[in-house]
Amino acid sequence: MPRQLSFDLPVITAHGRDDFFVSAANAAAVAMIEGWADWPARKLALVGPAGSGKTHLVHVWSGLSGARIVRATDLPDQDIAELATGPVAVEDCCTIAGQRDMEEALFHLHNLCLAEGHSLLLTARTAPNYWPLSLPDLASRVQATPTGTLHPPDDALLSAVLMKLFHDRQISPTPDLVPFLTRRIDRSFEAAHDIVAALDAAALDAGRAINRTLARELLDKRTEDGQTPSSSCNTGHG
Repeated sequence: MPRQLSFDLPVITAHGRDDFFVSAANAAAVAMIEGWADWPARKLALVGPAGSGKTHLVHVWSGLSGARIVRATDLPDQDIAELATGPVAVEDCCTIAGQRDMEEALFHLHNLCLAEGHSLLLTARTAPNYWPLSLPDLASRVQATPTGTLHPPDDALLSAVLMKLFHDRQISPTPDLVPFLTRRIDRSFEAAHDIVAALDAAALDAGRAINRTLARELLDKRTEDGQTPSSSCNTGHG
């Protein structure tokens, strides 16, 4: 049974297609993932802010295409020729800018994968033309990659994301909690991830239920302390 009080249980992230809520903020990108077989260049850059669902959609695409998934920072340790024998998803590509060995590995993977007739999915927080890559040949190739964008959430998507995050932590929020949070937190995926984790930790520490009262106390304290969420290409992913 989902928990109301917080216990120190593992976070189990659901990555199935049915677990991904579609709204106007992400419908176009989802359609591109589901229509991957028709990508004109056999490649796509999936971009969006932290927590917007990039990793979730990567797993959806992997289920559809049989693609393997690798972090861009791990590419130098991979057998690129073997990796390029099928579709590949490379996550957090903007984090390797200026790292020569990682950029060269992505360059060779890009060329081999497409030459073998396979598809390539790249993810990052920003569009490829904003990645400060030092390898000109790689920069030119990724800048020519079609882009699917996950936009900041509308009310419906933010509510769905909050519910999923609670579900991943095996928490059953009170009925009034999600509408309250949707009105009070910043309209961003990062803020949703942050508040759910903070509520879970606060309830665990105090042995209290996760409800609107606890959320109001936590948010009021943060306002008093002047806390604001941070964002960077180099922190986290999703």
